[in-house]
Amino acid sequence: MTDRAVRVWDLPTRLFHWLLVLAVTGALVTVKLGGTWMQWHERCGMAVLGLLAFRLCWGLFGASTARFQHFVPSPRTLCDHVRGRWRGIGHNPLGALSVLAMLVLLGFQAVTGLFAFDDIAFSGPLRPAVSSAASDRLSGWHRLTEWWLYGLLALHVLAVLFYTLVKKDNLVAPMITGRKPAGDLAHEGVRGGGAVAFAIALAIAAAMVWAVASGVLLPPPLPPTPSLGW
Repeated sequence: MTDRAVRVWDLPTRLFHWLLVLAVTGALVTVKLGGTWMQWHERCGMAVLGLLAFRLCWGLFGASTARFQHFVPSPRTLCDHVRGRWRGIGHNPLGALSVLAMLVLLGFQAVTGLFAFDDIAFSGPLRPAVSSAASDRLSGWHRLTEWWLYGLLALHVLAVLFYTLVKKDNLVAPMITGRKPAGDLAHEGVRGGGAVAFAIALAIAAAMVWAVASGVLLPPPLPPTPSLGW
């Protein structure tokens, strides 16, 4: 064992994580407040959508430990982790499944929220793109999966506490500093990413948010009905 530390998380991944925490917290708080706070609920939801778009891009061509090909577990790695034989940095196999579930559920929440309508204070930016029946269905799914989100967030927090307090593996500090003790692992840490990849991922995420917010994804309005002229 040595005191050597390796870089586990790059700065964009850490910023994504904590900004997502803020955006999701804001969305959950404002939806409970209701009323005029629903405007901020929509803004938080748009922030979540943009962050997820960035994370999808970063998971394809970003830093090594953030790439899906690095941490999406196989059945073999899951078995190795359960038996205590998994060795690596970044997300462990069970943690990777939790991350994937969180991304999928948050993505579902963000997308369905674009078409949601509550008849009172909220209408999603893409609500006019679907029928009233489709909007009602998507709104119901959006409300229903909110409870799944609470459960998954609670499970995530409990897992972090378990690893930190019981297994003595602090998962929070590396997500702040980017580094963790290497122990007896011979690993060089994070590779790849860089300014060009970051700029591309950021541009794609910003373009998606702009397209949704500006209404360019909405169908064109129907032409006016011609008058009969008498």
